[in-house]
Amino acid sequence: MPDHSRRHLEPALSTFDLARPLPDHLRGAHVAIGNFDGVHRGHQAVLAAALDRAEAAGRPTLALTFEPHPRSFFSPDRPVFRLTPAEAKARLVRALGLDGLVVCRFDADFAALGAEAFVADVLVGRLGLSGATIGWDFHFGHGREGTPAFLDAAGRRHGFTVDVVDPFSSEDGETVSSSRIRAALAAGDLAEAAGLLGYRWFVEGTVVGGDRRGRDLGFPTANIRLPDDCDLAHGVYAVTFAVDGVVRDGVANWGRRPQFDDGAPVLETFVFDFSGDLYGKAAEVTFVSRLRAEAKFPSVADLVAQMHLDCAEARAVLTSRSPGTALDRALAEAFA
Repeated sequence: MPDHSRRHLEPALSTFDLARPLPDHLRGAHVAIGNFDGVHRGHQAVLAAALDRAEAAGRPTLALTFEPHPRSFFSPDRPVFRLTPAEAKARLVRALGLDGLVVCRFDADFAALGAEAFVADVLVGRLGLSGATIGWDFHFGHGREGTPAFLDAAGRRHGFTVDVVDPFSSEDGETVSSSRIRAALAAGDLAEAAGLLGYRWFVEGTVVGGDRRGRDLGFPTANIRLPDDCDLAHGVYAVTFAVDGVVRDGVANWGRRPQFDDGAPVLETFVFDFSGDLYGKAAEVTFVSRLRAEAKFPSVADLVAQMHLDCAEARAVLTSRSPGTALDRALAEAFA
């Protein structure tokens, strides 16, 4: 695992669109390349290897990633459940100590780009990289013709180093992958997801207005609409809620509100011991524990009684929670 303490975190991460020129001071960087959805423990091994290479050579370290996810581009009717949209990915890359995140727009023109053109035009021409670090299964270029062996040969021709990082396995001996994490979250297994990610999963969004039903029930909520691809299991969760640099405990319901309208899924968070206007504010919700599945009760009074129980359980869970991993703590520092 990477050492999160070895580099002072800058106030903000530099995020660059590959369509624009890269600042001169970042040309010649060592670049970690990949989709990095989730920035999980396997990805962290790639990023740590890139950091080691860059620091040994006195170079900056960048991560090059692709938006949207290539699978969503090729199959727009079946979008991928994104673990970390670009903004969340940038926060994680920052917390891990990199100097910047470069975002390559994955559109029709890019999808048609051959492997050699990607190396010559993007890696050498636009980034001027000194070296690349990739995972063992990274492929690139039209038809996925670019393999780790192809990139290694191209690096020799163009004068940059290439490091390939082996698969990273979890404690059960299975390879850590974004697919495993998506499946864990879809099952509501936050412990499994956090073990594979190396941090507690979080989402970011803007607080929007709702129907104020929670306020009428005595539980006013801060509502966030998550992307349509979010496949997190519906249910009630103990969470932390961060806004304006302050982290508070709370309980959240993610789902369709079967008691009332069974509508589009919304993340509704009741923030403990807080009163104030949060509308329009950027917030982060970190999922600590799943308390129960979403359910319809015999009456609204029964629902309210259960909500009181949910709050008590969430407070107990959050009071006794561990401080998390080094990356959890680095993320908290980065948010504040």
